[in-house]
Amino acid sequence: MTQAAKDTATKKETASGTLVAVVGPSGVGKDSLIDIARRHFAGRDDLRFVRRVITRAEDSVGEDHHAVTPEAFEELSKSGAFAVSWQAHGLGYGIPADVYDDLASGHVVIANGSRSALDAFHAAFPHLVVVNVTARPEILAKRLASRGRETAADIEARLARSSEPLPPGLHIVTIDNSGELDLAGKELVNLIEDLFDKG
Repeated sequence: MTQAAKDTATKKETASGTLVAVVGPSGVGKDSLIDIARRHFAGRDDLRFVRRVITRAEDSVGEDHHAVTPEAFEELSKSGAFAVSWQAHGLGYGIPADVYDDLASGHVVIANGSRSALDAFHAAFPHLVVVNVTARPEILAKRLASRGRETAADIEARLARSSEPLPPGLHIVTIDNSGELDLAGKELVNLIEDLFDKG
């Protein structure tokens, strides 16, 4: 085990803060809800919104992220640079291990996660809250179609995956984003505020 990995393991053991993993199918509005929370809590030094490491171009459509090549991602993963990493849709995603610094300070950390990686999140973070963002199938299908990125078959496959159950044993809060975005955003803001109140 490298010294960096040992340091990470020590920080993990002392992590009293909570990591909030926001998950949900593509097109459900995770990034939009996170942006609402980011604006609401702007200026707080005890709350961090994670900038993920992703193997796609910096200027691609979607979230603000740190872009790396697949080769660099593999090296980062081997060196212990990630608290959690996973592969989805042909891309590598990583949550930087330095989130343990925030968690060790008792802070709240918000990360855009993945339902397929929740077992890894559960193993990595002693205090984990999963925010499962959902939307009615017809709403989700309409949003995906409007993006023009997927075929009808792709959309059908995404909708099928969106109904798959999440792993058992997790603290899960579900937010329905079928309606007004601001209402769902307020639910996320309230959840985060509750974490501060309990802390």
